[in-house]
Amino acid sequence: MSRADTQYLDIIERILKDGYYANNRTGIPTYKLPHQVMQFDLAEEFPILTTKFVAFKTALKELLWIWQKQSNDVKELQNMGVHVWDEWMRDDGTIGKAYGYQLAKYKQVDNLLRMIKDDPQSRRMIVTLWNIEDLPDMALQPCAYETLWDVSGDRLNGMLVQRSGDMGLGVPFNMTQYATLLCLIAQVSGLKPGRFTHIINNAHIYENHVEALKTQLARRDQALGAPTLWLNPEVKDFYAFTPEDARLEGYEHLGKLPMDVAV
Repeated sequence: MSRADTQYLDIIERILKDGYYANNRTGIPTYKLPHQVMQFDLAEEFPILTTKFVAFKTALKELLWIWQKQSNDVKELQNMGVHVWDEWMRDDGTIGKAYGYQLAKYKQVDNLLRMIKDDPQSRRMIVTLWNIEDLPDMALQPCAYETLWDVSGDRLNGMLVQRSGDMGLGVPFNMTQYATLLCLIAQVSGLKPGRFTHIINNAHIYENHVEALKTQLARRDQALGAPTLWLNPEVKDFYAFTPEDARLEGYEHLGKLPMDVAV
């Protein structure tokens, strides 16, 4: 079975067994555990769940919307056939000064690519979406809010820090998205993908997701092997990637597990 299934389902089990039950701003109570960590060597395996279907292309398009287009315009995402932000879209069609807006405001992606090339041993390669000044004008304050980057030899390593992780819906997307982002940036930087570490400060399960996740846990012994991420080797510019330039080869899964999003 894939390491993604192993590590993810271990966290689900821990939360259901030992999680703290409480309400939150959404009105749907959760079981939560702090400081959960998953770690993958991307040279060995690409992390995506097989015990349930994860919509890789949808996750990829959302990632490119944030990191490449650096957009806060939900209509741009809808034009790609993705509706994961519809619930937070304001009357002006945006999510306010959130996510891609913060990358564009400070040219953070350009700065990261430059540092990887020109100063690869820097310990200051950090991209953050948590801008205290702009937090009040965000439709949703960023959950996956910070990445830290490291170059060791010919390998690019990355860490995602997530303040809040919806284990049923958000985390399966996030783990796959940011592993893909690391691979994209590694390719255009002339490096190989290395270690990807995913840290979740508040890992939680919404009460209305419990039964679906118990179904997923029951599939543990049927989990499948991990697929391979293919990237178009001709793309050397991060801003030139399209959704067609990345695909999963050999992705098999055990089917969808529908869950409702908490807004």
